[in-house]
Amino acid sequence: MSLTTPRLNLLVVDDDDDFRESLQGLLACERHEVSGVADLAGARAALAAHPFDAVLVDQELPDGRGSDLLEDPSRPPSTDVVVVTANASMHLAVDALRRGAADYLTKPLDPAVLQATTTRLARVRALRRDVDELREALRERGKLGPIIGRSRAMQPVFDMIQRVAPTNASVLILGASGTGKEVVAQALHELSLRKAAPLVSVNCGAISESLFESELFGHEKGSFTGAHQLHRGFFERADGGTLFLDEITEMPPQLQVKILRVLETGLVQRVGGAGPIHVDVRVLAATNSEPEAAVQMGRLREDLFFRLAAFPIQLPPLQDRSGDVELLAQHFLDAQNREQGTEKRWEAGALQQLASRPWRGNVRELRNAVERACILADEVLLAEDAVAGLERAAPSATLAKVLTIRVGSSIAELERILIRATLEHLGGDKPAAARILGISLKTLYNRLNVYEASGS
Repeated sequence: MSLTTPRLNLLVVDDDDDFRESLQGLLACERHEVSGVADLAGARAALAAHPFDAVLVDQELPDGRGSDLLEDPSRPPSTDVVVVTANASMHLAVDALRRGAADYLTKPLDPAVLQATTTRLARVRALRRDVDELREALRERGKLGPIIGRSRAMQPVFDMIQRVAPTNASVLILGASGTGKEVVAQALHELSLRKAAPLVSVNCGAISESLFESELFGHEKGSFTGAHQLHRGFFERADGGTLFLDEITEMPPQLQVKILRVLETGLVQRVGGAGPIHVDVRVLAATNSEPEAAVQMGRLREDLFFRLAAFPIQLPPLQDRSGDVELLAQHFLDAQNREQGTEKRWEAGALQQLASRPWRGNVRELRNAVERACILADEVLLAEDAVAGLERAAPSATLAKVLTIRVGSSIAELERILIRATLEHLGGDKPAAARILGISLKTLYNRLNVYEASGS
């Protein structure tokens, strides 16, 4: 082993005492730190107690299959898994690698192959450390992937993104409208091992209910009237990559069942298709609703919620991100200058004026304000131009009307009363009502259509 190759802290898992001790000896000769256990239970205990760089695990163990460690919550995402087996087959190797194994070795082990594997592991880990250091440097400058911000409120968000991005875990992104949920989805994809494959974004609130199944899962030619050719759905188009389901609570409940089935089996079936199609897709979802309330109202299935919410990320509103308004406003201006080939700049003190505003529409409202100021400015952007019309367009922070709600009313009834009262207070201004309610305009229209159909 080259003296320049870093040492590894390794765990060997094998119920054959002779083989395990022999393998530990070989690895120790390469100057690695090595521990050994005989089964999965021992491996879980060891992983919980010590930070290992990698685990070399036998596929057939007394209490399960070694590859089960790939999805085991006791294994930190930073700990690589090398599967070892005496019964080599291409199917097992491909399956292990597809599920995230770093490598696949066969017994009896060739010492040269073993050394090449550990050397490769060490170099990959060193590269990961370099990448992590680069990401940390970018964070200090206020950037993580496409996300801009260095406020204290955003640091937990950055930490969670960096932890979960390299895994295949589903993520539920929560936050008010305009807080940047789609940008977080982009960051999760760009920082993942799937970054070379597609990121397919779907706004569930913008798809007609009659077309939802066809759009998600695709359809065969002639499967229904108007199906003139084969159509690959969003899942197939995201194969190998990431599928982002925005406004997940706008998806019909009967299709939420099918989404859950895809998450569990990795199989989709086109409308009119003869059989299932395997897809390798990581699913991210987002909602601006309180998910627990959406479950109670029947807009989000509880079983799908629990599957998606294994790793939730809550985004703070912009008004809680001290210092980020100035950073974002300058970032949006820089983007406009690059796009338009201009060299416009902010008037002295303008960024501080922008930072003093509440920005109830969050990052989206700020971005639109900067674009407005760019259009109005010749060379110097004024804060007054950026916020022109916002006072008129923004809803009142508090509604003058007080609602009296009968105890025992359903959440759906409370929602209907609140939406109707907000619209009445704002003179029927639907965009303003959607902003103050914290929902998308499409969601508001969907609700109103339901109320009209039911006569409520």
